[in-house]
Amino acid sequence: MKKFLVGVTALATALVLTACSGNAGGSAPGGGAVAQGDPAGGPTTTSAPSSTPATSSQTPTPSSSSGSAPKPTSSKPKPKPTPKPAPKPAANAADVPCKAALAAPGVSACVDLSALKTWLLQDGKVIYGPVKQLPGKKGHATPTGVFHVSAKVKNYHSKAFDAPMPNSVFFLPGIAFHTGSLSVYSHGCIHLSAAASQKYFTTLQNGDVVQVVA
Repeated sequence: MKKFLVGVTALATALVLTACSGNAGGSAPGGGAVAQGDPAGGPTTTSAPSSTPATSSQTPTPSSSSGSAPKPTSSKPKPKPTPKPAPKPAANAADVPCKAALAAPGVSACVDLSALKTWLLQDGKVIYGPVKQLPGKKGHATPTGVFHVSAKVKNYHSKAFDAPMPNSVFFLPGIAFHTGSLSVYSHGCIHLSAAASQKYFTTLQNGDVVQVVA
């Protein structure tokens, strides 16, 4: 009888221990998650929350563009190119009315009284001119004909008229090319601009032909 009671007691103790270890919260024998009761009914498996990867605190730097930024378009209009002056046509010997001067060898001069023009020639070709000239006024007209340079005086002063005559090139007594007014007629000489008289003075030499036509 005692052996029977001892056996029943041992069996009951084993059942109680089995029930506590299987329903209590905690780790399962295999180390897995423990099934817990759900209020709605049915077991729910609880797992450890997954860790959220840390967000980098560095702000990405925008890559620099290899190309340069476009330049702003200027609103100012582009200046127009300055037109080149048209080349002057070559002087034509056919316009020169002095046949003797054109036929003369070497350097010569032609004076056209009515056209108020004069030229320098060399071997029948125009080398200077035409340029404006102003001859003698009425009562002191410049003689016409074919003459030759007789003298040159750089700074001549007329005693008869008490007047300076720079770059004087004489081809008749008292008659010369020289610097003078191009608005006031002379007493027989050929008035030229300062530049033209300088050219005539340096180009013409004693003996060169000077022809004056009406």
